[in-house]
Amino acid sequence: MIEAELKARVRDSEAVRRGLEERAEGRAEVYRDTYYDTPDGSLGARDAELRVRTVRGAGEDRTLLTYKEARVDEESGSKPEHETRVEDAEAVHRMLRGLGYVPVIEFEKNCRNHDIEAYGRRMLATLVQLPEIDGTFIEIETLVEDDTDVRAALSDIRAVLAELGVEETDLTRELYTDAVAAGRGTRA
Repeated sequence: MIEAELKARVRDSEAVRRGLEERAEGRAEVYRDTYYDTPDGSLGARDAELRVRTVRGAGEDRTLLTYKEARVDEESGSKPEHETRVEDAEAVHRMLRGLGYVPVIEFEKNCRNHDIEAYGRRMLATLVQLPEIDGTFIEIETLVEDDTDVRAALSDIRAVLAELGVEETDLTRELYTDAVAAGRGTRA
């Protein structure tokens, strides 16, 4: 599966939040992300990502192990994604370190997630704030089977963003990992 996704900086977070709430009730969740790489940085060098994410929400905590391959769309940064739920977060962290991977960066994201339907697609729309980065972001993603549907999916996502008042000029390919690392004066 490919995660077709667009991210934008939000100018009017309350208006966007209201627009999302009209579509679907949101849920507040905190993501604790740890990104791993090899000691020589070979995953990052080939535009791949290996992440352990623990999600804390009102219902239950859950942990996901995610591997993202290199981008299939340069404009959006959309990537094939392989993700699975894991039972024991600490065991996964120990396994990855035991296999030679090293944590590159860790940070938290405060998210408000909305599961929406638009243009015949199931989408996840997320308002994101990071304590280490100024501003609010919106991410909208949908899964597609292969790269032949990425452009159409991104067009549908752009339409939803426009309906929420997010302009094309607000889109960003800025990575949270890079922004957090820059704020800390380190490299991701």
